[in-house]
Amino acid sequence: MPASEKPSTVAVVTGASRGAGRGIAIALGQHGVTVYVTGRSQKSGDSTLPGTIHETAAAVTAAGGKGIAVPCDHSDDRAVQALFEQVRNEQGRLDILVNNAAAIHDEIQAPGQFWEKPLKLGDLIDVGIRSGYVASWYAAPLMLDEERALIVFTSASGAAHYSMGPAYGAHKAGVDKMAFDMAVDFSAAKTNVTALSIWMGALATDRLLAIIASDEEKYGYLHDQIESPEFTGHVIWSLFRDEDLEKFNGETLIGAELGGRYAILDSNGHTPSSCRDAHKVFPHQHFPLIVR
Repeated sequence: MPASEKPSTVAVVTGASRGAGRGIAIALGQHGVTVYVTGRSQKSGDSTLPGTIHETAAAVTAAGGKGIAVPCDHSDDRAVQALFEQVRNEQGRLDILVNNAAAIHDEIQAPGQFWEKPLKLGDLIDVGIRSGYVASWYAAPLMLDEERALIVFTSASGAAHYSMGPAYGAHKAGVDKMAFDMAVDFSAAKTNVTALSIWMGALATDRLLAIIASDEEKYGYLHDQIESPEFTGHVIWSLFRDEDLEKFNGETLIGAELGGRYAILDSNGHTPSSCRDAHKVFPHQHFPLIVR
């Protein structure tokens, strides 16, 4: 590689066949990032929703980055290990990990209490919380020697209020706390790795748009509140480039507020509103006490 040629930033975005992961991956591609796109959907029909890892990877490349599709079931630890071994073999390092994979089933929006819905909704405890731990466990050794590296958990305000049942709430609260605790370990080891969680707003994904269309009277108000799936990707890039990145280590941050900090406009030309303003909801405080 010529001395004048700067190596591309390397990222892994999990659960990127569609939705938030796809948007984040494409946004990072717009900044020239090499993005490993993971997920289970490899062909049309693998999911009830459109989107595959190959389509996302192609969109990343078209946006100006380099998309690399890697089939990965994040409930399979060996598959996750193979993913990061591939990154090590091909890149020798990792700059950004976005833990976004989550086992969200259509029935999560069904009426009724948690015991009246399918038990499989609890899969979010596995592919959602545990999967983020496993991916970070394999990713960390690839990041420890970097001048800066970033682990992001995609989360939402459901961590601090009721939203779609206890499994969803435990998922969001769990990843927020996981980011905080991982940050403690990264700091104790004197690394340059920052771990944090980002609350996204309601996203204009195929899933949410279908929900809104199913009952405009009930959900129509969301049209004025939704964020594009790409918005969080631009926020992540701005965080990664921030000279003060380390001061966010362990924090749970509201994406809309970061958009204001970095003057990031969404696709509609506006910065989304914060749930702190709209709903008086904000992240829990974590205390500095450390017990080892």
